Amino acid sequence: MKILIAYDGSECADAALTDLQRAGLPQQAEVHLLSVYAEWMPEATSFGMVDTGAARQVQEWEKGALAMVRRARTMLKAPFPEWEIYTETATGSPAGLILHRAEELKADLIVVGSHGRSAFGRLVLGSVSQKVLHGAHCIVRIARGRVEEPEVPIRLIIGIDGSRGAEATVNAVIARHWPAGTEARIVNGFPVLPAIGAEYAAAALAQWIAEEKARVSEMIEKAVEKLKGAGLIVSKVIKQEDGRQSLVSEAAAWGADCIFVGARGMGAIERFLVGSVSSFVATHAHCSVEVVRGDA
Repeated sequence: MKILIAYDGSECADAALTDLQRAGLPQQAEVHLLSVYAEWMPEATSFGMVDTGAARQVQEWEKGALAMVRRARTMLKAPFPEWEIYTETATGSPAGLILHRAEELKADLIVVGSHGRSAFGRLVLGSVSQKVLHGAHCIVRIARGRVEEPEVPIRLIIGIDGSRGAEATVNAVIARHWPAGTEARIVNGFPVLPAIGAEYAAAALAQWIAEEKARVSEMIEKAVEKLKGAGLIVSKVIKQEDGRQSLVSEAAAWGADCIFVGARGMGAIERFLVGSVSSFVATHAHCSVEVVRGDA
């Protein structure tokens, strides 16, 4: 497994490293720790202006960044002693460099930390993590560290909505290495549709919804069997509400470690009503979120 971890030395980034111990990752992996200096504007000298010291600032940053990622390497080596861990620094657009490096490595997983759900945190998430979410060709983990009590089992929320992405999500979960006692909860939300005046249209819509629910229910039952076969303790929750909100609220109420959701995260009903759920969940969840591509 090849893993690319974007690391900036912050408390959130450190929490994201610790969080990986509850991500079901293999004991052997090739891991690249990447720290990026966000160079938003070209240097003054490129405009024929006097050097303002930008190059010197980058050099000073690189010295500190190398020490920073080496410290992160030490943090990861304790729980994952067999990992091959490489440290890297780069200068430029963070999201662009993360995506480019992931393509070069043919990474299976990109890990980015979240700076919380404050106004500033949402700005950071929107400017970097969301770009990575939408641009990556592999699984992306928005990692949020959580304070867990000893002996608390790992708890996973899995969004099932009838889409191809939902099936890939289940496959991604069962491909991991989960300790005994890990719990998985399948969550599905069926939105309440607005009333339609025309009787024939209402009848056609009701029939379509019934067929869609039956199809999704069959997919959920198959997912339950696959997850049980992988040794997970499985439960399911089906709610009559917006699927996006169902995932976030259930994860918070249950104390989940991570929400797994498809990259598009939308079945026929969601396409009709609200569109993709992955961005919403990644932004609003209090726990880590993994967004799985359709061919994972």
